[in-house]
Amino acid sequence: MKDITSKLIGLFKRGYCTPQIARIAKKIKEPSTTIHYNIKKLEKEGAIKTYKAVFDYKKVREGHCTYILINLNKGKYGDPEEIAKELAKHDNIESVDICTGEYELIIKLRSKDIDEYYEILKHLIKKHNFSKTVSMTSLKQMKTEFVEM
Repeated sequence: MKDITSKLIGLFKRGYCTPQIARIAKKIKEPSTTIHYNIKKLEKEGAIKTYKAVFDYKKVREGHCTYILINLNKGKYGDPEEIAKELAKHDNIESVDICTGEYELIIKLRSKDIDEYYEILKHLIKKHNFSKTVSMTSLKQMKTEFVEM
């Protein structure tokens, strides 16, 4: 059988998942139709943005997780959203936050190992001309996406 694992993982990361209505109905002891109606209502209101899978990242070859604190250069300091939107397009960047305090941005970067992380970081610094970055590597994730690991 053809192995399409990497294609599926890519789609799941981008929201190509659906809620398990029958499983939810059983868990909260409500009819499936009631669950479906309420989910559709939340989607229509924009309260639910998307559905996605939560991975064991080591098993999908993205086990190296680093949080990077970023200082923007003076030319980009006034519009952090421009850089944040660009960073959000990068496949290895899981999240981008504009923040207060000593740094303007925090990104969560997933890579297969420290070597790939280093190459990505060099590319990002060169492309966006960050004035400073500070990296913190996650040693072990205990909870993600509201799921205990």
